[in-house]
Amino acid sequence: MKVIDMHCDTFFEIYLAKKRGEKIVINSNHLTIDLNKMKAGDYLLQNFAMFIPLDRVENPLQALLEMIEIYDREIEENSEYIGKVFTYANIEENINAGKLSTMLTIEEGGACMGDLALLEKLHEKGVRMMTLTWNFENELAYPNTVASLSGYSPNSKYGLKELGFRFVEEMERLGIIVDVSHLSDDGFWDVCSVCKRPFVASHSNARSLCAHTRNLSDDMIRALSDRGGVIGMNFCNLFLDENNPISTIESIVRHIKYIKNVGGIDCVALGTDYDGIDCELEIYDASQMPKLAHEMSRQGFAHSEIEKVFYRNVLRVYKEML
Repeated sequence: MKVIDMHCDTFFEIYLAKKRGEKIVINSNHLTIDLNKMKAGDYLLQNFAMFIPLDRVENPLQALLEMIEIYDREIEENSEYIGKVFTYANIEENINAGKLSTMLTIEEGGACMGDLALLEKLHEKGVRMMTLTWNFENELAYPNTVASLSGYSPNSKYGLKELGFRFVEEMERLGIIVDVSHLSDDGFWDVCSVCKRPFVASHSNARSLCAHTRNLSDDMIRALSDRGGVIGMNFCNLFLDENNPISTIESIVRHIKYIKNVGGIDCVALGTDYDGIDCELEIYDASQMPKLAHEMSRQGFAHSEIEKVFYRNVLRVYKEML
């Protein structure tokens, strides 16, 4: 079963290693994702996020450009096996050439430091998807969580800022897919009000099953589905089952079933968050993805439904947006 994964943080780990004077390469490594594991897992395409934590970098834009430079070099050195995706046609070309595909994304719109004109330059570099926030307020919007003495609650008070609305419009014009994972609840509805084309939640699950603020409410699932978007199932245990320290296949399938029932099978996809999560994983790396397809089949999903979740739904969105 072919696989498209909408989100991982692998290149952030490669970037950190370089900062430490160590070397990790994308072809083969100890991380959750490398090219060998992708081949073993029958991957079609991996979105590689340039993850920029605002609390850990001095200059977000500089960190972003350094990470993209590392990404470019690693993909070029392995161009025999993997090809970049700028347009939908590139995906088909890579398939015909027997290659994996990679799409460049950004996790943290604050890396743009409020420079709207930068979006066009990032698009030229190959960026085709971006979250508006990570876990911090930035020039564009507010994140999904409000901390208080009683714990955490969804941020339903603050959404997109004025510049955030302009970024969303420019992203749509350029063909950079708007990613609402990590965005506040009000921000989600702001995106919904301004977006004219499909948008995604690249690595989020169902809030009704697991009450983490990073997950989507039923109304959000239905709205995103109505817009033609997709929701990537996040493998982090915190977003699957707050009572289980392990990320289990059963809990992933439970969220897939739930979102199918709420928004339809056409809105369900995969967004593992590999190399950005540190819990124990039953699907412990990219090579193990067939385990999920097997369990979905065992629980009664039709082959065509499994194909949609694993890759066809995302391909539909990419064909329209790229």
